Amino acid sequence: MSKVLEQKKQVVEQITEQFRGSKSTIIVDYRGLNVAEVTELRKQLREAGVEFKVYKNTLTRRAVEAAELTGLNDALTGPNAIAFSADDVIAPAKVISEFSKKHEALEIKAGVVEGNIATVEEIKAIADLPSREGLLSMLLSVLQAPIRNLALATKAVADQKEEQGA
Repeated sequence: MSKVLEQKKQVVEQITEQFRGSKSTIIVDYRGLNVAEVTELRKQLREAGVEFKVYKNTLTRRAVEAAELTGLNDALTGPNAIAFSADDVIAPAKVISEFSKKHEALEIKAGVVEGNIATVEEIKAIADLPSREGLLSMLLSVLQAPIRNLALATKAVADQKEEQGA
């Protein structure tokens, strides 16, 4: 087997593992962005813990088939870049969505969220969600509300009894 073919097989295996191992994957068309804009996007994604790569479509198609995500084949036309996040479902969608609002040339084409193919609308909906920390603080606030209300009611009763006794 030729060395080039062996290297291509390794790249396909690498892409397949990234598709399988990531919680969130987004495919974008970056045509129209200049080098400085792409560099800025890469920097923002890196800071969010997201890997941003450009692969040949033929290699990506083989990896998509191996990962059993053939619904993405329609999005694999023209120049594409792929953002993989192994840790956070929301991070790539949020960063790319915010960046695309400022740079209209960046187009979200498709994505995979926890093994399921996602449409552009679903990715944008995910991008609008609060961060994990924000969701946790909302949950904590909801959990504390009954206890806080009980404490306020108890204090009001104590104050009322104190006024009556005085």
